[in-house]
This record gives sequence, C-alpha cells and structure tokens, in this order.
Amino acid sequence: MNTKFSLNLLHVFIILITMIDSKTSLKMTALSLWHHFHLKKMIRWMFYGSVSFLLVCLIIDQSISFYVRDRVFEDVDKLPYHPYGVVLGTSKYVATGKTNDYYTNRLAAAKTLIDHQKVSYLLLSGDNRTSQYNEPRTMLRDLRKMDIPRDRLFQDFAGFRTLDSVVRANKVFQVPSYTIISQKFHCERALFIAKHHNIDAVCFAAKQPDTYLGTRIRETFARVKAIFDLVIGIQPYFLGNPEPLPLPDNE
Repeated sequence: MNTKFSLNLLHVFIILITMIDSKTSLKMTALSLWHHFHLKKMIRWMFYGSVSFLLVCLIIDQSISFYVRDRVFEDVDKLPYHPYGVVLGTSKYVATGKTNDYYTNRLAAAKTLIDHQKVSYLLLSGDNRTSQYNEPRTMLRDLRKMDIPRDRLFQDFAGFRTLDSVVRANKVFQVPSYTIISQKFHCERALFIAKHHNIDAVCFAAKQPDTYLGTRIRETFARVKAIFDLVIGIQPYFLGNPEPLPLPDNE
C-alpha cells in the first residue's frame, strides 16, 4: 500500500514538474517572440530615421547652393571688384606630408585676383592654434614668394572656423564688402553665413582638386551644423574691438 502510494505521489510530482516546465517554456517563447518583433521594429525605425536624416541633409545642402548661386564666380572676368579678398585658411600639408591642393589652389586664386585688379588687398584668415600651426602666417609667407607686396596682405589669426572668418572680416576689420576665396563648395557655405549676417560678399571659386568626394560629403554635414549654429546664434570665438583695415582711396 505504501509502495503504491509512493508511486502515485511520484507520478503527481512528475506531472507538476512537467506543467511548470511547460509554462516556463511558453513564457520564454513568448518573451523571445516579443523581443524579436520589438527588435525588428527598432531596426525599422532606425532605418527610417537614418534615411530621413540623410534626406534632410541633402535638402539643406542643395538649398544652400541654390540660395547663393548668383554670388559665386568661376570666371575672373565676370567677377565684380571688391577692395578685399578674404582667403579662407586650410592646412598647407595633408596627413601624408604632401602639399594640400586646396591650399595651393586658394593661393593661386588669390594671386589671380590681385593680378587682374579684382581686389586691392588680401585678408588671410585662418587658425593660429599653436606656434607650430599658423595658417595666416604660412599663407603670407607663400604669397610673398608669389611676388604679392607685403602692404597688400593682412592677417586674421582668429579665423578658427568659416563663421569666424566671415563675420570677423566685417565686424572686426570693418571691411564693408569683400570677395571670399576658397573652393566652390566651401564658398557656398561661407556666403550663406555672410547673407545671414547681412554682409555684402561674393566668392571667387578656386580650382577644385580632382579627388574630393570625402571632403564634399563632410561639407554636407558641415552645412547642417552651420544652419544649427545660425539658428542658436553662435558667434565667433573672438570679436573684440574693431581693427579697421585701410581702404583704397576711391572707396
């Protein structure tokens, strides 16, 4: 009798264990399915979000180009005269040690404007973060080697960003109107910033290097950041007191 009772009790225990295990399995299956569908939903929303963000970036990029299209000149003969050309700085060398074509072409464009009397002076605006890295000083040295007189060259050592260079030329150096000198894609962003600050500026587009896809992609995101900076009212790092530059006698 005791043996039979023990067997029945064991049978009931096994059934209970089986039921508990079955419920646990069902619960785990349900959780697994929930996580699976939730993950798919997250991936789908991340995909849609990424596509939407890229679409907005492209719209901003093309809108800026369209907005300033009549202020960009590639033919020096069609470029109107302005007293100053503002050369936007960049590094002279790339990471491999090779001379940076963006730098070389900007200086060549600056000399072209001086030679064609499209500007009277050049304001060399760039980064001066360390004693070893000084964009305005490097540009001045190389332009002097290109036979541009020293009294035609001025330096802005606080042109840390495009926004700084554009705004400081007008607000600090009191240049009423000027020609920006850089590659076309960079010019467009600089002109957009100038228009936002009611600055009268045009751009002479320096020659574009043959390979610039990576730079152009970065420019797209730089334009989005420029919009953000203007919306929240970002100002140059240093404005300081006005330091008026000389103007030609006929100005």
